[in-house]
Amino acid sequence: MRSGKAGLFAASIMVAVCIMLIAGVFAVSAETEQVVQITAKRFEYSPKDITVKMGVPVVLEFTSLDRLHGFNCPGLGIRTDIPPKEVTRLRFVPQSAGTFPFHCDNFCGDGHEGMTGTIIVKE
Repeated sequence: MRSGKAGLFAASIMVAVCIMLIAGVFAVSAETEQVVQITAKRFEYSPKDITVKMGVPVVLEFTSLDRLHGFNCPGLGIRTDIPPKEVTRLRFVPQSAGTFPFHCDNFCGDGHEGMTGTIIVKE
């Protein structure tokens, strides 16, 4: 009977250690994730220049202040619609350094072609 209690105790310790390790892994990844809040409104993004680090997960959080907009960054292979008054999240991990232009790909009127920006990925 005694060995049963010792085995149960050892198993409990192992489960507790596993939970702490898993929680630690998630805490580290959450701390290293870069979150960038971006607003979109007719003809502009704010900020329009975004700097991130290569290999570090990025979450772009978009909010449209007026109408449906789009976000398209072909060089990084990322795209989303940005509906008005909602938060849209786009997660990616930049794999190469460089400057990557982005633009709105939902027509929003005269001036739409100027709705651009850049993502700068640093090593």
